[in-house]
Amino acid sequence: MSRKKSSSKKNISLDAKYKSAIIPKLINSLMYDGKKTIAEKIVYDAIEKIKSKSKDEPITIFNQAITNIKPTVEVRSRRVGGATYQVPVEVKSKRSQALAIRWLIDASRKRKDKKMSDKIFNEIYDAYQNRGSAIKKKEDTHKMAESNKAFAHFRW
Repeated sequence: MSRKKSSSKKNISLDAKYKSAIIPKLINSLMYDGKKTIAEKIVYDAIEKIKSKSKDEPITIFNQAITNIKPTVEVRSRRVGGATYQVPVEVKSKRSQALAIRWLIDASRKRKDKKMSDKIFNEIYDAYQNRGSAIKKKEDTHKMAESNKAFAHFRW
């Protein structure tokens, strides 16, 4: 146990346009080299495209897509007696949200569209409809945890 003072929780700034706590996290994860205005423009363009494509509120579609991507279990490596086991553990809510955002951005970057806003829009819309690369990543994680269920007694 560390003797130093534990770090304080950061204040989560809400998005000015949609009053959401997830959108600033997406913008910060998407950002390269501190160019936040470019990342904001990309994310807001993607949300505007959601607004034009669907008659539902775009922020609800975005939140539902993130919820669909969030994993509930993952595997962690645990070393027991010289052997390494993949032990399934439940994912905390903050980590699941961070993983969902990371998987969304990774899947978006691997798409073949021209503009990044198109890539993010298509990946969000696919996640909203429970398909796409980010959803596949979540399902693969769940399958891995399911197949290693026998090692659950090594949980710490």
